[in-house]
Formats: sequence, C-alpha cells, structure tokens
Amino acid sequence: MKPTCPTLRTARAAIVGCTARTVPRALLAIFALFALTACEQNSFVPPPPAKVDVGQPVQRTITRYLIATGNTAPVNTVDLVARVQGFLQAISYTDGAFVKQGTTLFTIEPDTYKLKLEQAQAAEAGAQASLRQAESDFKRQSDLVTRQVVSQATLEQSTSARDNAQANLQQAQVNTRIAAVNYSYTNVIAPFDGVVSARLVSIGELVGASSPTQLATIVQLDPIYVNFNVNEQDVLRIRAAAAEKGLTSKDLKETPIEVGLQTESDYPHQGKLDYAAPTINQSTGTLAVRGILLNADRILLPGYFVRVRVPLDQQKDALLIPDVALGSDQTGRYVLVVNNENIVEQRKVQTGPLEGELRVIESGLKPDDRVVIAGLLRAIPGQKVDPQLQKIGQPRAAEK
Repeated sequence: MKPTCPTLRTARAAIVGCTARTVPRALLAIFALFALTACEQNSFVPPPPAKVDVGQPVQRTITRYLIATGNTAPVNTVDLVARVQGFLQAISYTDGAFVKQGTTLFTIEPDTYKLKLEQAQAAEAGAQASLRQAESDFKRQSDLVTRQVVSQATLEQSTSARDNAQANLQQAQVNTRIAAVNYSYTNVIAPFDGVVSARLVSIGELVGASSPTQLATIVQLDPIYVNFNVNEQDVLRIRAAAAEKGLTSKDLKETPIEVGLQTESDYPHQGKLDYAAPTINQSTGTLAVRGILLNADRILLPGYFVRVRVPLDQQKDALLIPDVALGSDQTGRYVLVVNNENIVEQRKVQTGPLEGELRVIESGLKPDDRVVIAGLLRAIPGQKVDPQLQKIGQPRAAEK
C-alpha cells in the first residue's frame, strides 16, 4: 500500500536511498517517526455548536397603564387667624395634634365681646319697646282722624314716629348680630378635621391689633389630592378611546388611579380621578390632572413625590419575554432569535411596558419564535447554536 502523506513518501524515499550507504537503523527509525508526527498535526476537528437557552414568548392578557409622576397636596389647608383684637387667653390643643371639626383651638379675651353683645341685646329690647309704643300711638291717631277729632298732620307725625321706631329696631337687630359674630370670633375653632401646626403665638399676647394675626395652620390629610401631568399625545389617545367607547367626562372622573411612594415597589394606594384642566399648558404641552385618595391612616403627606398609574384598557394575547433578553444599539431594541436551522438572527422589536420581570413586545416577534433568554454572549448572529428550550417564567437550568 502506498503512503498518502507527502512527508511520509519523502521519508521513505530517503530511507531507500540511504540503505546502500549503510545508514544506522536507529537513525532511520527516528526519522520515520518524525515524518509520521508531522502528518498528524495537519488534522482539525471543529468544536460543537454553543448551547444557549431559548424560550417562546409568553402570551397573556395585560392591562395597559398611563404612567406619570406627581405630588400630593391637601384637599383643605387654612391659616387660623385672630379676627378680633384682644389678649390670647387660652390655647386648647397640642402642637401637631389631630383635631375634629368644631374643636376650640384658641380663646381670645371673650369677656369684653360678651359684654358688647349684651349691650346690643339691651339696645334691641329698647328699640322693640319704642316700636310698640309708636305703633300704639299710630293706631290711636288713625282712629281720631277717622272721627275728625285730630288733624291729618298729627296722624302724619305719628306715622313718621312709627317708621323711625321700625328702622331703629332693625339697626339694633343688626348691631346684635354683629356683636354675636365678634363674640364667636373669640373662640378660634377647627373648620374641618385635620392636623394643626405648631402655635405661632403665646398666651397673654395681644393679637389682631392692626391686622389679622396668624395663630397656626390646620391641614386636612384625609382625603388627599395627587396632582400630575399628562402629555398631549396621551391626552389625544385617551380622548379618542373614550369617544370610541362612548364614555363621558363624568365616566372619566370615576377612573381608578394607583399611587406608590418612592420607597414602595408597587402601587398600594387606590383612588380615582377627580379633575382635569380644561386647557393644555402651551409652555409644557401637558394637561394638569388631579386624583383623590382616601388617607385614613395618614400615610400620604402633602408634598410627597409619588408614582401614579392609571389603567386605560386591557390587551389579550400580548407577547412577553424576559427583560434581560433585550439588547439595544443605535437603531433601537432587539432580541436574538434561533431560526429553524438553529442559526442565530438579530430581530428588531418595539417594546411596551414592563410586567414584573417580563417586557411586553409590541411588534417584531411571533408566538412561535425561539428567543435566546440565556447564554447571550455565546449567541452570535449568523452562527449555529445548540438551543435548549426553556419555559419563560420558570426557573431555567444553570448555564454550563
């Protein structure tokens, strides 16, 4: 049998040629072994395809949300002021306390205003007596004129006296009401349920001398507002969807909203839309929107930065893949897909919202596509791989 390796043929020819010159057999054997080793180094075995985990997109019904950021604000906040002049007699609450509507918080020297009220009431009683006397005299003069005992001028004087008495009584009644109002101002009460700030005055201090003196501030915390803005494109989309479903502005105000704080991963606070501005802000291109939430435990405080989520509609059979399977370049987002020949392809996709650890894919994928979900560094577009099918959403096998 003839040798197929060129090096081996050359070595054999050299051995035959040298036999007549009595070359040592040991040297001939070494030379032959070297020639055979050189032939074995030219062989190459390609490596097997890289193993990668693949999975088909999950199909499920999802709720589409409008995501925004906003701030909490109180429904009611009032500066408590002294509306009458006097010395502060009592402070009837603890700084920062929660008080009920109608609770007396401050008392401003009530005795003086009580005396003024009694004085006005006495003047009113006198005016009533004067009116009764004037009416009696008017009736008597009217009877005498009928019998032509007195002149018409006397009756006119009696009529004038009666009318003046009526006017004096009305003035006295007004003075009594004013005195009663001023007397009520000596007790500063809570206009609604809320938390009262630290007092700004001290007992014995003269308040309301030249202008209303601020005593404290009361803030209502339950319910509480959440203010946020919606961009113009979302406004157009929402209004078009509402018109298609036949919803009115009243229906939109019943739309639920979900709110989460910065330290919360979800949206645990529930409420509903309360108000939407009638015009778009031209400088920002946004619409001011407000929601209202119950806040009985007072977790939400005015001024908090919050995340807001408003459910818009539901989409059936949405495609979702792990968010870690997505890549991005200058042209946008993409995924790696293994085709029927087990060759990796790069597929451009349009992404939607995040559902937990899964990302909604708006376009670019089909339900039966095999998406690379693990071993991404071993999946090179254009090269063949060994795909290991995994179920998305289930714990995958450890990478080898």
